[in-house]
Amino acid sequence: MTNSVGNGIIADPSYVFQSVGYSTPAWNEMVIYELHVGSFLFDPNNPSKRGDFDTVIAKLGYLRDLGVNAIQLLPSDEFPGDISWGYNPADIFAIEQIYGGPNGMRKLVDAAHSNGIAIIYDVVYNHLGPDDLDLWQFDGWNENGQGGIYFYNDWRNRTPWGDTRPDYGRGEVRQYIRDNALRWLEQRYCDGLRWDATGWIRNVYGNNNDRGSDIPDGWSLMQWINSEIRNRQPWKISIAEDMQDNDYVTKDVGAGGAGFSSQWGAGFMHSVRDAIVQEDDSGRNMYALRDFISQRFNANAFQRVLYTESHDEVAQAAGQKRVPELIWPGNADSFFSQKRSTLGAALVFTAPGIPMIFMGQEFLEWGAWSDANQLDWSKVNRFSGILSLYRDLIHLRRNWFDTTRGLKGHDINVHHVNNGDKMIAFHRWDQGGPRDDVIVVANFGNRAYNSYRIGFPRGGTWRVRFKGDWRGYRAGLSDDASHDLSAMSGGNSDNMPNGGDVSIGPYTALILSQDD
Repeated sequence: MTNSVGNGIIADPSYVFQSVGYSTPAWNEMVIYELHVGSFLFDPNNPSKRGDFDTVIAKLGYLRDLGVNAIQLLPSDEFPGDISWGYNPADIFAIEQIYGGPNGMRKLVDAAHSNGIAIIYDVVYNHLGPDDLDLWQFDGWNENGQGGIYFYNDWRNRTPWGDTRPDYGRGEVRQYIRDNALRWLEQRYCDGLRWDATGWIRNVYGNNNDRGSDIPDGWSLMQWINSEIRNRQPWKISIAEDMQDNDYVTKDVGAGGAGFSSQWGAGFMHSVRDAIVQEDDSGRNMYALRDFISQRFNANAFQRVLYTESHDEVAQAAGQKRVPELIWPGNADSFFSQKRSTLGAALVFTAPGIPMIFMGQEFLEWGAWSDANQLDWSKVNRFSGILSLYRDLIHLRRNWFDTTRGLKGHDINVHHVNNGDKMIAFHRWDQGGPRDDVIVVANFGNRAYNSYRIGFPRGGTWRVRFKGDWRGYRAGLSDDASHDLSAMSGGNSDNMPNGGDVSIGPYTALILSQDD
């Protein structure tokens, strides 16, 4: 078999896994780092050599210390050429050779597990190819000059990435895709799957929830595979990138849903970006933000993956840019870009859901992401304060210090919304009580307050666990952490039993909880 970059090879399957005793994180403890292998880090010994699985392995300690416990790899199936996002898979059972091939992938999974990090593999079943596609007219037969036995040969074949939508109605094609999904989980030991563009599997037009244009065979294929995963390895996660906030994507199969564990929260992403990117404070809509902070699918907080940056939202090829660049083009290291981009990150890590960041976001990478260029790792030192901020948020989200258990819980009450002054506050909890109840206060305006009244669920001392304008995160900010406060009954308390006065800077978030 040949393709655009050479002949097929016979791979050595003799790798022996070394990691033992690893367990996939529970959904409410998972923090995802989305990563593109080729552009994450180039070979430091050969700067002209693009990244591969070995260069990712070299940074696992960095990611572990950041607090990340799940890496979502952009697709690493064999693709045409040597540079690609990966969403043009030519052979979905083959591992991209430029990244290190099958054993390189095995080494990465093994090393990640040894560092307590899960691997979530990105699969593309909404289309295949379209280039270097060995399945195209596989046995010579086709209709209408189309793809043949593995594909729809009528109008149903059309997608934005080529007329190569698989024929989900053919038993052999369904088995092919099902076997591929299980291969990553059961033979490559990945901990989950992220399904690309599921809207284009379940719906002819892909970008709506109109049941009249559904593809029933696409729905049933997703139901079958997700049921197989749940029956065989229920601790492994299956995430849909559907982007339509459709409850049925993550509804149980028995209730007519597709059975995914979670889905990307499109509404949350757009709402938060709207609130931090626009220049004028008056345009920030706290009511829309309230609705998407508290949104959940099927009464389950962790059926959402929350983010402000992903490969789609920051890609140069899609005409997009990183959030700090969008906030102030050409001045992404400015006060406003740093403060508002990290304010968005604070919501990602404190709203109910599974938080995700895109590689480089944690050290203020700006401009636009390109699959041809590596991250600017010099920013790790240049913006060490921003890196510390992300680390602190991740540690609090995972309750590392046993002071913020509520951030791992389902429950939320957005109890304070001030659209005029652009302030919002919410209460998170799991079981409730000291070290569990968490209050988050977020200031979306360019104004500081020495004393701002909000409600608290209990009286007594509330300690500031995180303050976004601490000078350790950025030179020129406050000299110390915000003072702890005492909440007391009475006064304006947002329909809460107690109230207290917080001090907060512009474009800043606070996280508070109580000791025993």
